[in-house]
This record gives sequence, C-alpha cells and structure tokens, in this order.
Amino acid sequence: MMMLRPTTKRTLARRATSFMRDESGVMAPQILFFFFMMLLVGGVAVDLMRFESKRVAVQQTMDRATLAAASLENVLIPQDVVNSYFDTAGLDSELKSIDVIQTVNGRTVRAQATVTSNNYFMSMMSVPYLEADNRSQAEQRINDIEIMLVLDVSGSMSGAKLANLKIAANDFIDTVTENDPEGRISIGIIPYNAQVNLGAPLRSKYTVSYAHGVPDGNCLELPSGVFSSLALSRTLAYPMMAIADTESTTSQSTSYVSETGSSATPVDSSSKRWCNPSTDIDVTLPTKNLASLHAAVNDLVASGNTSILLGMRWATALLDPGARSMYYQLIGENAMQGSMGGRPFDYDSTDSMKVIVLMTDGQHVAHERVADAYKTGTSPIYRSNGDGKFSIYHNKSGTSDYWVPHRNEWRTAPWNSGSGVQQQTWQQVWSRVRVSWVSWQLYARALGTSSSSRTSAYNNAMDMFQDYYQSVGAMDSLLSSNCAAARSEDILVYGIAFEAPDAGKTAIKDCASKPSSTYFFDANGLEIQTAFQLIAANLSQLRLTQ
Repeated sequence: MMMLRPTTKRTLARRATSFMRDESGVMAPQILFFFFMMLLVGGVAVDLMRFESKRVAVQQTMDRATLAAASLENVLIPQDVVNSYFDTAGLDSELKSIDVIQTVNGRTVRAQATVTSNNYFMSMMSVPYLEADNRSQAEQRINDIEIMLVLDVSGSMSGAKLANLKIAANDFIDTVTENDPEGRISIGIIPYNAQVNLGAPLRSKYTVSYAHGVPDGNCLELPSGVFSSLALSRTLAYPMMAIADTESTTSQSTSYVSETGSSATPVDSSSKRWCNPSTDIDVTLPTKNLASLHAAVNDLVASGNTSILLGMRWATALLDPGARSMYYQLIGENAMQGSMGGRPFDYDSTDSMKVIVLMTDGQHVAHERVADAYKTGTSPIYRSNGDGKFSIYHNKSGTSDYWVPHRNEWRTAPWNSGSGVQQQTWQQVWSRVRVSWVSWQLYARALGTSSSSRTSAYNNAMDMFQDYYQSVGAMDSLLSSNCAAARSEDILVYGIAFEAPDAGKTAIKDCASKPSSTYFFDANGLEIQTAFQLIAANLSQLRLTQ
C-alpha cells in the first residue's frame, strides 16, 4: 500500500482547493453558443434577403411584361410578350401560367410565377428552400365608343325581314348601352336604299348644286373621288338628287294618265323611289338618347333599291374627326345633343373606338338619276295655276306647238293660258311628276303616231333625261376602297349579309374587318338577331375596370 507524505497531502489539498476556487473559462460555452446563434440569425437574414431580392425581381419583371402585353397598341401575341420579358431576365423557369382575355374594346393579361430560393443556412433548420406565388394583372380598356348602324331599307326588306331587323337593332342598342352608366357610347343610324336621305339639318352643312325645293328630299350624289378617303369636304359642291324617279313605271297607254296618280308622282307609296322624301328614313345623327334611337328604328320603312357604298360612305364621313366642327354647329342649332361636343374623336385616341355595323339583304344596283342638264333651268313644260294640268312646247314649225296630254290635242298656247299658267323649271317638274311620265305623256304621245314611233320617242326622251349614278362594278370597287380606308384607321367594320345574294355577301365580307370569322355574319331569318347580339356582346364589355 502506497503511503503519501504529509507534505504531498497538503500540496494536493491546496491545489484541489485552488482549482475549485478558479473561475477562469466559465463563459466560454456561453460565448460559443451566442456566436453560433448570431451566425445562424445572420444566415437566416441572408437567406431571406436572397429570397426577397429574387421575388422582387420576378414581380417587377411580371408587372412590366403584363403591362406591355395588355397594351392595345401591342400587335404581338400577348403570351409571347410575357415570355420574352422573363427570358431576357433569366427568370423563365419561374413563370408558371399566362392568361389572356381579349375583347373588342379591351385586353386583360394575367400572369403567375412561383419564386423558389434554396437556403444556405436555414437548411440546417430543416428549411431547405423558400417559395412564394407571385401574380400580376394588367388591362387596358376603351371607354368612349362611337357606333354607326348602317341599315339596308330597300324594297326587298319589306315585311318580315324589316320586322326582324327592327327587333335585332333595338336589342343591339339596349345591350351595348346597358353597361354604360356614364354615357360614353354614342350611336348613329344611317338607313339607305338607292340613296341616303341626310335630313335637312345635316344636308345644310354641305355645299349643294342643283338644289330643289322638295322638303325632306335631301339626297346627294357623291362623286367617285370621295370614296378613297374618310373625311368629306363641306366646300366641294355635291349634286342634289332630283326627287323624280327615273324608273319606267308609268302606264304607257295611248290615253291620258293623270299626273296626280300613283304611277306618275315621285312621292307615292311605290317601292321604286330612289330618294325617299320621308323623315322615316332620315339619318339619325349620333346620340346617346335611347328613346330617339328606338324611335328611329321603329319608324323605318322599306322602299327603293340598294347602294351599299353610299350608306358606308356617309358612316365614315360622320365618324371622321373632320366632322367635329360640323357637330358643334349642329349642337348650336339644337339638331344634335350637346354631349356630342368633342366627337368624333381623333383616330389615334387611345381611349376611344369607332365601329360600323354594315348590313344588307341585297347587292348593288345601278340606279338611274336625272342627268345634270335637266336638274335646273327652265323647261318647255307649263302648268296651269287653276287645275294643275301640264302642257309642253314642241317646235313643230307651225302654229299649234303646244301639246295638251289630257285633251289629246295640240294648241296654239299652253293649257289655261287665259286663266294663268306658269312655265316650269326642271326642279318644279321633277318635284311633281316622274321622268317616265314626262317621257310618255309629254313626248311619246305628242311625237309618236304609231306604237313603234311612240316607243322610239319615249326611249329617246328617257335617254335624254337620265343617266346612271355608277355601274355595278364601279359601286363594288368604290365600296371596297372606302372600307379599306376605314380599316386603315382602325375603324371596326362588322358586316351582316341578311339573306343576301352571293354578290352582296362578297361585298359585305370584303368590307368587314379581318378575320372574317369574327367580323362577318351570313344571317338568315331570325339569325339576324343573333348576329346583332354577338356584335353587341363584344361591344358591351365597357368600363368594368380601369
């Protein structure tokens, strides 16, 4: 057994007591612990900052991308625009989905991305990565819309077709305007047959040649040179269409046919009128008044032939910004709503849109017109102040040079010259009787002595008095030219062929905006209501968001 010396025991005891009393190194574990925690907290902050930096970069890229893609001035595919932004930023792996909602007056682009960031420090806490979903939505919408309804009211539209058109047009007006509480939509109506009756207020704003005095007969013959543009000069003189029909419908009897009968007068209920002097088919100037629009639609009547190009041309003229000063004049005359001030908007206005709905059930017909030489000046025709009977002077190199059709005789003076008779201007003649009546009663019966000679005299007179406004081929070409001009200024043109022949369908389809699958409708029967409803559905997405 080993024995310790007393001195050794004392030494060990002193050292043991000293060790127990020594406090140096007591804080080392705590310092190590706190140092580790500081590193961990700093590491977490680094992980969070890396994640946030990436999230912000993704969000900013997505916001810029959706804004660019939603712009209505962007002609590229919206999805491609968004993808391009993410590819350029090197963030394409983060992009998960792109949704595009396109309407005729707006575009909405939604994008979603998932941001993932791997952790360096937080992984030690069993958090290997951070993740978040980012979303962005941008949209641009057009608030102010100018619409022109160009409606065929030719004679073939009578009956059920016109009734269906009225229902369809009224529903269209209601649908388009129901989401327009601030009244940002204006609608004008242009009924057309062989001509467009402008109505007195609108016609008065244009320079006119060969004017006649027939109330409400306000049809102008537009020259070929005005169809390739949209603005319509108000200083260039346009011939007024003579109110007389040149259609050969009068009786060609060897007996007298009264000049007051339905076959003689130009303002009767016939379907052959080229310029219907009726306020029922006047142009309805652009307005926000729904009652006025519905009344105009409900009052439409069918008559005459078909000139699609004239309906279209007046629509483009009334949508052109050059008409703005005219609108202010009409407002000052109480012929137009005050709220139309400032319209038509400029073509490049980003907050407005122009729309034409062009409808026909027919095709172009080359209608006759009174030749310019017989639109004004003094005629050889006389009218009795008493009974209103006509007579005419023909130089027969004799004493009895005045033909009196109702008496079937030649006289030395006009009929009723003793009681008062007035030599007529051509404007006065055409305001009372048709060209065909004049040609038969005052020329053929006067100058012809047999059936063949009367027919020859009649044809010669008709050829003298009339010519054609345009050929069918020219009308088709001029329409196409005006439609192209409209599309070049981003006017949306919807075309509706309503039980129209192939030539009419072709003309309307050519005129409509592209693609045809969106802007052209081939309708039959009640399908015309569907066509108008589909158009209205696009245009009614108004002011839902900004």
